[in-house]
Amino acid sequence: MVVLYDQFNMPDDVFDVIFATKQQVIVARLLIEEMKKKDGEIGKTEMSLFATALHDGLKLGKPQTAIGPKKEALISYNKRQFYDRILTPMKTMGLIDYDLYKKTYKLSEKFNKNMMRIGLMWLQELRKPPREFTVKR
Repeated sequence: MVVLYDQFNMPDDVFDVIFATKQQVIVARLLIEEMKKKDGEIGKTEMSLFATALHDGLKLGKPQTAIGPKKEALISYNKRQFYDRILTPMKTMGLIDYDLYKKTYKLSEKFNKNMMRIGLMWLQELRKPPREFTVKR
């Protein structure tokens, strides 16, 4: 997955930086909140149940406004797309780890470490001397 961002219009939410659509942002946030409720770790079966619940449609709470409560929102997300577009990218970026032996998904800090490593790689690139390029004619 490629993360592109505009440094002058940086969103306040990390999910808005990582995911392309609002629906993906909502689904990713729901997943992280579900994992936080269970001490940051859920099993393979629980993940499947979560994906199935999303596929069938989840009711989100009523958002409060100054005027009054709004109607309950229903979010539905295809189970296969959940694995392809949400869970797999989160695993490859280091937001979530999968333990093959325990068969559990766990929240991870590897994303932060990888971002710092990318920053250090950029600093090393800046300090390299310029190279000569020749154009063949």
